[in-house]
Amino acid sequence: MRLLHKLDKNAERWMLLVFYVMIVLTMAIEVLRREIFAYSSIWGEEIVRYSFIYLAWVGAAAAVKERVHIRIDVLIHYVGPRVKALIYIFGDFVMFIVAAIALYWSWETVHVSWKFGSVSHGLRISMVWFFMAVPLGFALMIVRLTQSFLRDISSLRDGSPVYEGDKLFD
Repeated sequence: MRLLHKLDKNAERWMLLVFYVMIVLTMAIEVLRREIFAYSSIWGEEIVRYSFIYLAWVGAAAAVKERVHIRIDVLIHYVGPRVKALIYIFGDFVMFIVAAIALYWSWETVHVSWKFGSVSHGLRISMVWFFMAVPLGFALMIVRLTQSFLRDISSLRDGSPVYEGDKLFD
């Protein structure tokens, strides 16, 4: 149970850290190789590119979790807790619908890649692993939106202030 709680609290943070470190280390190695040995590899560029894609999609899920995604919230500051909860519930519902549709269509790309066995040029790894970034990001968003929706319903019932997010990083 403690492990699930820790995963729920920090899963996106740890994934973001892993992908960010992969980007920084690979770029540093490639710069050194290019400047010192006048040689660079195609695999380094691919690792950086695909790590960045995963970083973006996992970061989107983290933003949904902490309610730090871009929104216009000028009016939200002037309404009561009940109306604020309803606005957040409506926003989460719309975002859930969009994420579900996007998950379905992004999975189609993964399926086609799997079916035809496409591989990356440099790493010679199945493109399925790289295309999975998008459905993974949307699946994580759906999980976080469901949690947010349930939390907001509870706040609406209790009349307590709605959760407006924490800092992603201190």
